[in-house]
Amino acid sequence: MIKKTVENVREACAGIEDGMTFMLGGFGLCGIPENIIGELVRRNVKDITCISNNAGVDDFGLGLLLKKHQIRKMISSYVGENAEFERQMLSGEMEVELIPQGTLAQRCEAARSGIPAFFTPAGYGTEVAEGKESREFHGKMHVMEKAFEADFSFVKAWKGDEAGNLIFKGTARNFNPAMCGAGKITVAEVEELVPAGTLDPNHIHIPGIFVQRIFKGERYEKRIEQRTVRKR
Repeated sequence: MIKKTVENVREACAGIEDGMTFMLGGFGLCGIPENIIGELVRRNVKDITCISNNAGVDDFGLGLLLKKHQIRKMISSYVGENAEFERQMLSGEMEVELIPQGTLAQRCEAARSGIPAFFTPAGYGTEVAEGKESREFHGKMHVMEKAFEADFSFVKAWKGDEAGNLIFKGTARNFNPAMCGAGKITVAEVEELVPAGTLDPNHIHIPGIFVQRIFKGERYEKRIEQRTVRKR
């Protein structure tokens, strides 16, 4: 059995350089690779392009990279709750490509499947379609979207084994599975790392063939982006 474990986050992020393109799993603050983001901040990697659904909040998650102006371009679905993201976008300090959420997911899936491009009706007739090829299928116009090209995919799973097999928990199973295998190198951080053969094959969400490196995260803050409580 091939072992894909590395000792820590520093070893997991070997080969990272300025100007690279990274995919980062998660939705808001749910299922984000906290340890890897912290390592990117520590390394002070510059001029990076981030592919992620959104950038979380100002002082946590990708917001930490925004705070240090490490992100040159953000490819995402919405600004979300990050005021600094909005400020940098409106001021022109950071390039932003906003695309439909389903298209974002499918461009990840296409990269993992080796499909260079696909057609979707989402965005036709809007700014999203500007400069892109359009075709008609079954009487409806579609826009051609290209698969992402990323140097690294960084994902976070609940449990994984030494062979790279992953299990996600609850809503943390968002963009993480779609990004596994979509970058040249996929790095997975997990809360619990077990020996190969321990996980029930019927419960595995992503097989290890899509993962090149896996390590056990040291700690997880797991903040709640929007806390809602009801009156007693």
